Amino acid sequence: MPARTGPSLPLPVVRALRKLGGDIRDARRRRRIPMAIMAQRASISRTTLTKVEKGDPGVQLGIYATVLFVLGLTTRIGELADVRHDDTGLALEEEHLPQRIRLPSSSRARRNRAGD
Repeated sequence: MPARTGPSLPLPVVRALRKLGGDIRDARRRRRIPMAIMAQRASISRTTLTKVEKGDPGVQLGIYATVLFVLGLTTRIGELADVRHDDTGLALEEEHLPQRIRLPSSSRARRNRAGD
């Protein structure tokens, strides 16, 4: 019986996860934290840590976040989809801004009466 696989991921996603895993591995090594201790601090098995460091897409996002927390890199998680870095979203929003802004008709009438 063939191994069951989930939906195939876009290649850029696979590459990004592999890079994330490699960066996590490198950060752990720079801190000289052995795998066993890292796994213990993150409350995961060494097998799961190995999957994280390979960028396995089957590992829960919460586990990646916990591993980053152990490494002291949690602040970056909140910036992943930060609106300030969403160039496409900001450009699309800017396209839909009105060309002119007019006062409501009742405000115009009051302004005109005040100027009489």
